[in-house]
Amino acid sequence: MASTGAWSKASAALGWWDWIEETLVGLLGLVALVIGLLQVIGRYIDPGRAISYAEEVIVYLIIWAIMIVSSQLVRRDGHVRPDLVLRLLPPRYLRLVEIFNCLVAIVFCGSLIWYGWQIVDTSLLIDETSSTDLQFPMWIYYLALPVGSALMLLRYIMRLVRFTLYFDPATMTVGHVFQEEMPSGLSPPLADR
Repeated sequence: MASTGAWSKASAALGWWDWIEETLVGLLGLVALVIGLLQVIGRYIDPGRAISYAEEVIVYLIIWAIMIVSSQLVRRDGHVRPDLVLRLLPPRYLRLVEIFNCLVAIVFCGSLIWYGWQIVDTSLLIDETSSTDLQFPMWIYYLALPVGSALMLLRYIMRLVRFTLYFDPATMTVGHVFQEEMPSGLSPPLADR
């Protein structure tokens, strides 16, 4: 299908998006690790100077990393789904299921964006801060939900476009398990028979 080449070019052009997300998640994880390490070392060397709010900051960083990496899971088809059932479907029905999945996910992500923004807005309105010595503005923490959901929404829109306009049954696989990657002795999906 000629349109598959156009999709490949568009996907390649968005490589920067993947790099930014992966780099940001790596940095958030690294900072969380360093803070945790400093907290543990500080607790044993000089307990009086231990960072009292380290656990709080680590939680904030990890939550942000999880919400950002959820977009990568959409791109890599890594969210929980019934792959065993999907492998039994022929490509044309699999395409319909994937389109339906994308539509439901788009509505769900849109709901999370709206709900998350309501929480952020309320937190800004009441000037909510954490109860620890850090007094961290909670709207920054809450912002992870609408931002991560927006990133997922964009990825699901891209998937929807791919399955509706650039679908190629020859390259359709569930869970990205290609024939050469399957363990020996396992039969291929029924759709390939």
